[in-house]
Order: sequence, then C-alpha cells, then structure tokens
Amino acid sequence: MTINMDTQSNSQSEALYDYLLRLGDSPLILGQRLCEWCGHAPALEEEIAIMNIGLDLIGQCRNWLELAAKTADNGQDADKLAFTRDAHQYRNLLIVEQPNGNFADTMARQYFYDAWHLFTLEALCNSNNRDIAEIAAKAVKEVRYHLRRSREWIIRLGDGTELSQQRMQQAIDDIWMYTGEMFEMDDIEKTLVQEGCAADQQQIKQRWLDEVAETLATATINHPDPDAYMQQGGKQGVHTEGLGFILAEMQFLQRAYPNATW
Repeated sequence: MTINMDTQSNSQSEALYDYLLRLGDSPLILGQRLCEWCGHAPALEEEIAIMNIGLDLIGQCRNWLELAAKTADNGQDADKLAFTRDAHQYRNLLIVEQPNGNFADTMARQYFYDAWHLFTLEALCNSNNRDIAEIAAKAVKEVRYHLRRSREWIIRLGDGTELSQQRMQQAIDDIWMYTGEMFEMDDIEKTLVQEGCAADQQQIKQRWLDEVAETLATATINHPDPDAYMQQGGKQGVHTEGLGFILAEMQFLQRAYPNATW
C-alpha cells in the first residue's frame, strides 16, 4: 500500500489547526464574557481585576490564533479568525459561553475553567511543538494568578454568610454540567497526544478533580455528582445560544464595515 505523504501531512496540519482554535477560542469567548462586567462589578477593585483577567485571556487568545493562522497558511490572521467566523466554526468550551449571572455564577465558571486552564498549560509547556510550548510558558504565569484569585472567591463566598453560601452552592451546581467536556478527547486530540503535541486530558482530569474537591470542602460547598450528565459539543462547533449573542456584539464592527482599519 502506498501512503500519500502530502495527504498525511495535510491531515496533521488540519488537526493541529483545529486544536489551536480550541486553545484560542475558549480564552477569547471567556474574555469577552468578563468584559460584560465593566461598569457592573460589585466593587471597583473587582471590576479592575475582572477586566485585567479578561485582557490576559484576550492576549493569550491572540497568540494561539496567530499560530493557527500560520499553520493554516490561507491568508487569514488572528483578527479574521476572531471576527469573521460563524458560530459553528468556533471550537471553544461550552462553559465559557455561559451567561455571567450573578457574581457567584461568574466565579464558579471562572474557577472551574482556571483550574483546567492552568493544568492544561502546564502540560503544554512540555509539548514537542516548540511554538505551543512557548505560548503556554508565557500564559501559565498569568493563569496561576487567575486560579489563585477565583479559588479564594469560591472559599470566601462558600464559607461566608448564609446567603453567599447558598448562592455559591447554586452556582456550582448550575455550571457543573459543563465541566465534563473539558476532559473529553476526540480523535483529533488523541492523535496529537500520541504525537506529543497536545495535552492529555485524561491525565489532567484527576488533578482537576482533586483540586476542586479540596477547594469545595474548604468552602463548605457540597460536591456535585461526578457522574452527572455532562453537556458537550463545543470542541466540534456545536454551541449553546449564548455564543450567538456574544458574537453578535463582538463581531458587529467587522461585519458592518468589512476590512475596516484604524
């Protein structure tokens, strides 16, 4: 049997491109969500902190999308990938597109994502793809702070007043169904893991579960059922209606005035 090396190379390139979109789209959409808190946060210092985290995520997103554009080599750049794709072309996790809700909802979403994000980036620092390893190494310092901050809020609200504990428990319960998707690996990720390029989510999962269990116990929050039904599909482009509303606002200028520049 003769193997077409060009076809095999194209397949690997497409898999890498898709994986890079997954790494870039989640911080992009979460960064956009966090920006919705501008002018609405419960305190000025929290508003500044949330905006800074949002900017960190957007900066990380740019690095991933620039590498994705370089990999695809089809004339696109990071801006076009961010502002001209349709919803089904995004590969972000479903958890990041969920509405902000109240402050407890936002912190529960942020904490679960931060823990996954940090452990994934730490694994990617050892990727045999030098570009991926370098981007991960730059981002990991910022995300360590993100996790420390969101963990502190889970504990503060969970182990606070009766009302704050009630709201944090509800927030944890409501967002839990979107956490399982983070560790599901399709053929794209499995292939890239075997090649030493991607992060093995099955190895990350137990570390994440241990982190979450310890934090929730400290916060006096009941741990949701680990075997509960989990929503998924974001990595393959199947999203909730929340993403459509995000993109309508985020992409308005580029859609109204294509290729406009400052």
